[in-house]
Amino acid sequence: MVARREGESQRTTVQKKSEREVVVTRTFDAPARLVFEAWSKPELFEKWWVPRSMGMTLRSCELDVRTGGRYRLVFGDDPANPMAFFGKYLEVVPNKRIVWTNEESGDAGSVTTLTFEERDGKTLLVMSELYPTKEALDAAGTGAQEAMNETFGQLDELLAEQSSMAGRLPSD
Repeated sequence: MVARREGESQRTTVQKKSEREVVVTRTFDAPARLVFEAWSKPELFEKWWVPRSMGMTLRSCELDVRTGGRYRLVFGDDPANPMAFFGKYLEVVPNKRIVWTNEESGDAGSVTTLTFEERDGKTLLVMSELYPTKEALDAAGTGAQEAMNETFGQLDELLAEQSSMAGRLPSD
């Protein structure tokens, strides 16, 4: 099963690889270094991660993107009812790979693996979500994968800005 959004230039695909794994792929018009930075620098990550259409606020963004580091993202406009996502980084290879746990779901939490493959100045991003059971994947639903279409569009905008800024910097 492959889902594509109209207007996405057929660059984003969502595929159920098995009863426990979903894989999202997208090609970004930027080098792997910039795409990796957008995932690993909090000041960049917070600019694109929350889908604008959801009207949610990212209240805090703590990323310690290194093997053994941790992350914590807190969403919500109601301080009495924040929604937190958190876990640890199992493996980080700069500009190549990030693997992390999603611990907010307890035993049903997934492990996410991102790979960055640069080709001719563009980056193929592959994001795999591996759940411990079929039931955990079913419970997660398709909402998160659908939201990725929008957030990846927002990441495209940020990368275009970053690439433009990099092109204006004086060379050594």
